[in-house]
Amino acid sequence: MYPVQHRSWITLSEQQQAQLKLLLLEADPDWAQISSYLLQADIFVILDEQDHLIAQLCLSQQDHQAEIKNLAVAQSVQGQGLAKALIQYTIGYVMQLMVQTLWVKTGNSSLDQLALYQKCGFRMSHIERDVFTNYPEPIYENGIRCLDQVVLVIEFNNHAL
Repeated sequence: MYPVQHRSWITLSEQQQAQLKLLLLEADPDWAQISSYLLQADIFVILDEQDHLIAQLCLSQQDHQAEIKNLAVAQSVQGQGLAKALIQYTIGYVMQLMVQTLWVKTGNSSLDQLALYQKCGFRMSHIERDVFTNYPEPIYENGIRCLDQVVLVIEFNNHAL
C-alpha cells in the first residue's frame, strides 16, 4: 500500500497538478465548482512508485466542521482500497484538529460511493434535491440520472478524546 501524503495545490509539481486535475474532473465534471475550493483545500494524495498521482481527496475546513469536497482514484488502481485509505486518513486528521462534524456529499446515482462512505462510518443526513439539474451535461451512473445530492456525516464527540 502506498502512503497518504498531505499536500496543497502549490506544493505539487506541474505534472502532478495535471494528474490531479484529471482525477478531480472524474469525480466532478464542473471545473468552476472545483476551482472555488481547490486553492484553500487540504489535499491528501497517494503517489505510485513513479510519483504519479493515483488517488486524491480534497478537504475543506471551516470552524469546527470539515467537508470532503472531492475524492477520486485512477481507474487503473481502483478496487485496491485507496479511497478507503484516504477516507480513514482524513478522519484521523480531522479528529486531531478537534473537528466536530465531517461532511461528504455525493450524487444519488453514486451507489458504490454511498456504500463506501457508510462502511467508513458516515451516516446519511439528508438529501439536497435537484443539485445536479443545471450541470452542462446530464450525469448518469449505474443507469440512473444523477439529480440529487445525498449528504452524509460523521459527528465526533471530541469531549471523549
